[in-house]
Amino acid sequence: MPGTPNIVFIMTDQHRTDTLGCYGNPHVRTPALDRLAAEGTLLRDCFTPTAICSPTRASLLTGVMPFRHRMLANYERNVGYIEELGDEFTPFSRRLRDAGYNVGLTGKWHVGRRRGPEDFGFDGTHFPGWHNPMYHPAYAAWLAGRGLEVPQIHDPVRGVFPNGQPGNLLAGRLDGPADATFEAFLADETISWIRRYAAEARERDKPFFMATHFFGPHLPYLLPPEYLNLYDPSLVTLPASVSETFENKPPVQKQYSRHWTYDSLTEDTWRWLIAAYWGYVTLIDEQVGRILAELENLGIADGTCVVFTADHGEFTGAHRLHDKGPAMYDDIYRIPGIIRVPGGVPGQREERFASLLDYTATILDIAGLDPAPDADGESLLPLARGQEPGTPWRDAVLAEFHGHHFPYPQRMIRTRARKLIVNPESVNELYDLERDPDELVNAYDDPAYLADRDELLHRLYTELRDRGDNFYHWMTSMYPVGGKDYDASLSDFEGTRHQDID
Repeated sequence: MPGTPNIVFIMTDQHRTDTLGCYGNPHVRTPALDRLAAEGTLLRDCFTPTAICSPTRASLLTGVMPFRHRMLANYERNVGYIEELGDEFTPFSRRLRDAGYNVGLTGKWHVGRRRGPEDFGFDGTHFPGWHNPMYHPAYAAWLAGRGLEVPQIHDPVRGVFPNGQPGNLLAGRLDGPADATFEAFLADETISWIRRYAAEARERDKPFFMATHFFGPHLPYLLPPEYLNLYDPSLVTLPASVSETFENKPPVQKQYSRHWTYDSLTEDTWRWLIAAYWGYVTLIDEQVGRILAELENLGIADGTCVVFTADHGEFTGAHRLHDKGPAMYDDIYRIPGIIRVPGGVPGQREERFASLLDYTATILDIAGLDPAPDADGESLLPLARGQEPGTPWRDAVLAEFHGHHFPYPQRMIRTRARKLIVNPESVNELYDLERDPDELVNAYDDPAYLADRDELLHRLYTELRDRGDNFYHWMTSMYPVGGKDYDASLSDFEGTRHQDID
């Protein structure tokens, strides 16, 4: 398969776009990713289909929305959904392998409780769970080979739960050096696989796909002191949405604020936590830099596509929240996206809406494979090459949520100017993103926005119905989405043809 590009896919976890220099942060040092953006295409408005780990990762693997693959929550806090991804949709990894690629993955998997990457056609070790598996045998062996021990956590930072108990661990100091971090270990693992694959590519013209899924900068921010305290908290400007009052908002948001102990921490602590999060981003950027440097050292950088993204964002105090949850703000639905391809246009800043699902289609397109018929995304390859796509590009993004800690269904449609969120058990939300980019004022019942609201309700209803997302049945009876043109009770009694019974 001469001339087929290699693919290096780098994903972070719970990563805000505003922590990167290429997205405008003036303080955080991210030279590797900034350079990648300068050499390729930065996706300004890239969104995840759902802001929670396992469903998003299953969507990346299959290329379809969560309601279709049905892995709808993280298994650690399962709320009754499936815990293993089924075989209805062929993962891109198997299609790449069938096409002659070496296919590897190291780092966070988190697609199922038992089935790991090896069950889906990847080379690599299964690192289970949502956080760095500090006591995994492979990590312990790597440390021992360097005369190092598993780093221990000191000076834990926690808030106070509503019941008075200590809250979730938010940050802490690791006593080992940066060279002993799990992030450094994953970079070493990646480089080892790339060297092996590059040698086989030279000998057999066999291209490779290699994914590195970092567990950070997901909380808790557990870092060596030089990264934990790398940035002065006085540099941090708290997001405008810390003024959130939750007035006319779904009550669950205020409950989540209490769960994440926001009001039990001081403003100085929140600034320090955000600064620590920045330090985590810089640590990961340095490991990304090592991986990209290895491509150059091996002489294969020019023939290798590099993609960088995240599964979803992180609140870090925005809307008086932390982590993620049942609130569809851009803080957690907008994700970073950078793609550099051979023959691409350097320094592009793509303004069109992109989706995490587009990466699945893009990976297959790079390999010369058709992402259809199952794909819910579109290949980004034409955009990265400065070409117009063959079909009209989307002018809105849809997203869904199904629950975390408890079932909580939501659907969202976001255009440039407006965002509509349907919360069946609570108040719906509408945000004017031009006048209220911080999404503080819910304009759903504002008479000045009724026309916009009803237009978006109808559009969301139509798109969900066309996709086969049965959430639309709730909208049929509850909102002004058009006349009922089917039997909403799904019976044979209304508007259906049925045979006579003898």
